[in-house]
Amino acid sequence: MMRTESELVAPPRTHAVVPPPPPVPAARPPLLLFEQVSKWYGTVLALNQVTLELTGGITGLVGANGAGKSTLLRMANGQLKPTLGRVSVRGIDSWDWRARRLVGYCPDIDAFYEDLSGRRFVWVMARLCGYTRSESTRRTEAVLGRVGMTDRADRKLRGYSKGMRQRIKLAQALLHDPELLILDEPLSGIDPIGRQELLELFQALAAQGKCLLISSHELEALEKLTNHVVIMARGRVAAVGTLQQIRDLLDDHPLSVRIDVDRPREVARLLLETPEVLAVDVEPKLADGVAALVVKARNPKRFFELFGRLAVEHRLEVQRLEPLDESAHAILGYLLGGSGKT
Repeated sequence: MMRTESELVAPPRTHAVVPPPPPVPAARPPLLLFEQVSKWYGTVLALNQVTLELTGGITGLVGANGAGKSTLLRMANGQLKPTLGRVSVRGIDSWDWRARRLVGYCPDIDAFYEDLSGRRFVWVMARLCGYTRSESTRRTEAVLGRVGMTDRADRKLRGYSKGMRQRIKLAQALLHDPELLILDEPLSGIDPIGRQELLELFQALAAQGKCLLISSHELEALEKLTNHVVIMARGRVAAVGTLQQIRDLLDDHPLSVRIDVDRPREVARLLLETPEVLAVDVEPKLADGVAALVVKARNPKRFFELFGRLAVEHRLEVQRLEPLDESAHAILGYLLGGSGKT
């Protein structure tokens, strides 16, 4: 019997099953995280409520002697515990041995067994990391090659130059292929050719996904390596970001500067004629006719260049030139090419 079209049986309805979206992977904790960290040595406050986060790449750490750089680095690699706050590596307390396995540390001071050769020293460090003899030998040769010490590694450490010692310290820091490298003044004592080789090595490590925190007194050297810096002043993070961001921040923020100078009223008039100066206060005269001016200026770099020209053109006797903001003092010391020392 034939059926009409209307009598044909429609195919059963099906409901498409939409698979659930794949789970979103949980965000990994930052590679290095300081959370409101303070550190006292007796009555001396070395770090004051420092908050800092690193996730990758190369970060430069700059600051004057006593700014807290070395304390910060030692806390990052688990050598020191914070008095307040927390330091973690991939979410693990930096004091924990599991965090230390993620960190390679190149200290600023030497702590060698001087009777050993460079090769033997690095091999011993590998054994202390728990590697077998054969694996220690393999890793030792690999890192010596990376730092350019293969042909000089059999000499006794006591006869090494400063630059060779720096390379051996860097070699031992690389032995266990850490995610985070903490390098305290690694370019100190390195000749220009060796410095360029190490800069290229640091860039290659960053390209492999390593995170490097490099302390240095030389902002110029760090500028060739990275544009991201942390500037420390008296135990605090005074500024963090790219150099351009920091310069822009300073340009937008008026700066108060004290200038002790002869002919104060003449200098005040000259300064007020410039667009960089917002206000000038003349304080009572000091000895020998010198008076203190408190100048509020914008765009610090242009202001200091301008004042330098005025001092030369008008033969001013300047006894003091000092930013009154401590953090700005440290930042300007580096951005304007000085040491940042107070």
